[in-house]
Amino acid sequence: MALEISDADRVRTLMLNRPEALNAFDENLYDETARALRAAADDPSVAVVLLTGRGRAFSAGTDLRELEQRATDPDYQPGEFGFLGLMDVFVDFPKPLVVAVNGVGVGIGMTVLGYADLAFMSSDARLKCPFTALGVAPEAASSYLLPLLVGRQNAAWALLSSEWIDAAEAQAMGLVWKVCPPSELLTTAHRYAAIIAAKPLDSLVAVKRTMTEPLREQIAAARARENNFFAELLGGTDNAAALAMFNRGA
Repeated sequence: MALEISDADRVRTLMLNRPEALNAFDENLYDETARALRAAADDPSVAVVLLTGRGRAFSAGTDLRELEQRATDPDYQPGEFGFLGLMDVFVDFPKPLVVAVNGVGVGIGMTVLGYADLAFMSSDARLKCPFTALGVAPEAASSYLLPLLVGRQNAAWALLSSEWIDAAEAQAMGLVWKVCPPSELLTTAHRYAAIIAAKPLDSLVAVKRTMTEPLREQIAAARARENNFFAELLGGTDNAAALAMFNRGA
């Protein structure tokens, strides 16, 4: 299975499980994650979801081999949810979402933090928004959510530079809440998740709704802008060269 699911203390842990691909999201993993989040949303025994990854990566982002295929193959068949469908699920997810960045986080491995209610990060992990390096546009409303989280200039650096952000920098700018030694990351994240999960579920849902509802219109507008630019740039000269270079070197 590309996604491992376990329950404890009313916390459902979703562990991305493609370590050989650095937990990059292919169509199958997008679909499995979306279905798991929907199931957790509907399960009254689950109060909090904890998202993390297996191995040395949290997620290397979208599987670039599939991205190149999507850009070049007119017969490419996406999955049931795909990237956009998974983002819809994150936007609508009604329960607290805790993210534990256990290693490298690239693309969605970083932009998902815009949907996290609490984020923890291993001290040896690193994050990157690679969009300009790939010749494409931002994703997942990161052009709106990152400035809210970290301020305009920190967001501009992350989105424009395609440079790595280490754990200390991520915490200093407010991208993650706590940085932990690698061996303590999941234990710490689960401990805080369990504290939240012990509270009445209806109250947790109400608190999250009051915090996220004012953002929904702006998130939708940002995603529409990003998706338009992404579609325009995908398969263009700069993007095609970047993807070809990656796949030749992979």
